[in-house]
Amino acid sequence: MHAPPRGLVYAIYYTVLAAIAIPVNLVAIVILSRGRCGLSRCITRYLVSMAVTDLLVIITAVMLNRIPGIYFPGSFLSITPVCSLSITLIYASRDSSVWLTVTFTFDRYVAICCQKLKTKYCTEKTAAVVIGTVCTVGCLINIPWYFLHEPMYIIDNVPWYCRLKEIRYTSPVWAAFQWIDRILTPCAPFFLILMLNALTVRHILVASTARQRLRTGSNGENQSDPEMQSRRKSMVLLFAISGSFILLWMAYVVQFFFERLIISYKIAGFTDPKFIFLESSNMLQLLSCCTNTFIYAVTQSKFREEFKNMVQYPLNIIGKLVTQ
Repeated sequence: MHAPPRGLVYAIYYTVLAAIAIPVNLVAIVILSRGRCGLSRCITRYLVSMAVTDLLVIITAVMLNRIPGIYFPGSFLSITPVCSLSITLIYASRDSSVWLTVTFTFDRYVAICCQKLKTKYCTEKTAAVVIGTVCTVGCLINIPWYFLHEPMYIIDNVPWYCRLKEIRYTSPVWAAFQWIDRILTPCAPFFLILMLNALTVRHILVASTARQRLRTGSNGENQSDPEMQSRRKSMVLLFAISGSFILLWMAYVVQFFFERLIISYKIAGFTDPKFIFLESSNMLQLLSCCTNTFIYAVTQSKFREEFKNMVQYPLNIIGKLVTQ
């Protein structure tokens, strides 16, 4: 990622984002880990892993990159090796978060559309293997980012700040690496999620029409269908999560293709329209790391109940202590 921006708007935005995203992701991790939200263990595994990686994105990209760069320029985090490691961790956590969203979408596609494969694939063990594989690959493929940066200044033999090496713009190998990086995240996930959701919707429309005909009573009244109600709840959660991802990552995808079409990488300053567009896409992308918890609260009644219990528990203890 480029150097943190300067300006009151950016300072307020990233501070508020960190203040909201860290607590809500911690709340999601705690509530979902308890397994009392009426979700299968398979789904719970995916949702917890997504909350963990979203939390890591906020910590690495906002707490260790944006906020120190805005409020504490020239701190220990600006030393080149630390800066390079921070950027590598940002990309690793970001890729893991994005591809876990894809694997969750695929898991729900299999559960709804592939009944024969469902019993073998949609299990807690398979989910654990998929999550571990995604996170491991996400870390390994981003190691080259550590070696792609060089210091901007060297003061008293100490390298400061990070900038992309010139080889990034001249070497076909590094150019291919960045193309692959952007295709893998977020272009491929973006289109995979759209395709899987389209196939899932098509299957549900066909299946619901057929089941409604079969379950219609002889008197013409429709009978309740618990299976379809369960599917609808699952689909609301799936579409809310994937829809949020698509909306908030759309600007980032557009920015990537725009940058490649005009073949211009230089930015004149913080007021350059290219910089404003780039930073706006980054801001929306990071915002996606705190939306899932609000989606759970809106779509899952048991999640809301668990959250109320979590809030009321310390209040009840305080009330008892005051009464005594």
